[in-house]
Amino acid sequence: MTELKLSEVNRVLLSGRLTRDPDGRFAGDGTAITQLDLAFHRRYRTREGAPAEQTGFVTVFTYQRLAEVCGEYLKKGSPVLIEGRLQFREWKNEKGERRTRLELRADMAHFLERKPEGSQPEPDVVHEEPAPAVAPAPRKGSGSRRSRPKADDELF
Repeated sequence: MTELKLSEVNRVLLSGRLTRDPDGRFAGDGTAITQLDLAFHRRYRTREGAPAEQTGFVTVFTYQRLAEVCGEYLKKGSPVLIEGRLQFREWKNEKGERRTRLELRADMAHFLERKPEGSQPEPDVVHEEPAPAVAPAPRKGSGSRRSRPKADDELF
């Protein structure tokens, strides 16, 4: 019997509103980090047909330029769409007790609400800056180069 192999996928797409103002700080190496606390909802009907709603909460961490922009433009109540991945974090508190937390590390933030007319425009979609990578050499005879898709094309 052949072994079933599943590729590992860790992608999350979540929209909701911030439950408090973003909490920005800098790591020891100068990297900007902003923590967002996001509330999301699930609306459904019960077996009896009555409308119902569940609310969940998740901590989102943004880094680098994405952290700076989120800290500048978002506030408590701001609607936002986050794309990222889950990460599990462990640490020991002051009493030496082991603590754990499942968090969402954002790669992209899409601001779902515009600022009023006359205020400074905000970016629509913000991506975490990827680490530099070496591009593969073009294939012989291909003649065309791939360009990075526009930000709106990457949403769906």
